[in-house]
Amino acid sequence: MTAKPELMGDPNKDTVWVEHVALIDRIPRWLAMLALAVIVIGIWDLATARMNWVSPIILPSPGETLDDLIFVGKNLVTGGYMLDALWTTTRTVFWAFLIAASVGFSLGVLVGETKFGERAVMPYLVAIDTMPKVAFAPLFIAWLGFDIASKVALAAFIATFPIIVSTAAGFYAASENERMLFKAMGASRWQTLIRLKLPTGLPYIFTGLKIASVGVMAGAITGEFLGGGKGFGALIRESASMLDTPRVFSLILYLSLLGLALFFLVAWVQRRLVFWNKADRPGGVG
Repeated sequence: MTAKPELMGDPNKDTVWVEHVALIDRIPRWLAMLALAVIVIGIWDLATARMNWVSPIILPSPGETLDDLIFVGKNLVTGGYMLDALWTTTRTVFWAFLIAASVGFSLGVLVGETKFGERAVMPYLVAIDTMPKVAFAPLFIAWLGFDIASKVALAAFIATFPIIVSTAAGFYAASENERMLFKAMGASRWQTLIRLKLPTGLPYIFTGLKIASVGVMAGAITGEFLGGGKGFGALIRESASMLDTPRVFSLILYLSLLGLALFFLVAWVQRRLVFWNKADRPGGVG
């Protein structure tokens, strides 16, 4: 998107800036998304069902995937065993996100508000975050067993760090002039935190929550995939072991709906709580 100066009418008059929008940017979002989906599915169908460039064991055709999507959907609607598995995964994601949000916000306040947190705690948190978190799955299973608790712990462990960083960054977002004004007015540290730093930092905090909403899904499925259980991750593992790739694809697609639901729930809460923030946001992401 570029802006070029053009003289409108009398050349002796002031220059009027006219914004030139590229043709691709004029396409409505729904049409662009639909066109992209048609292209991707067309290439997918060509490579699998039409030309047989890819083995169906590796990549099922769109038709096979659609048939399995319908089968899984019917099983969910009728209250079959897949509904129980989805409910197990949903509970895991909910509790893990709640724990990650609580722990991440608390540590973020510690890091962003105190020198002790910034100088002593943050280096350890960064060191932990650099570790491969999936490698902790056997430890959580050994400590908490094969039930839902170990999956919740792993998912929360993966999702916590983005919330810590975004919360700490949010408390640094208030300008020096704003902090000096509160200090001049005699506001206590607690009042400055609640009335200045927290409202200013809310957009940053919600950014971390949105990142965590994606990470918690990955953690929950990884925990179920590696540690057994009765969730969708266990169904994916079983389907993959039988080379039932259409079932794997359909289960992943339904899981993506769960992840999108959590993401857009966080985005919806952000729009309600941070309605005063008029900063430009990418379309469709809250």
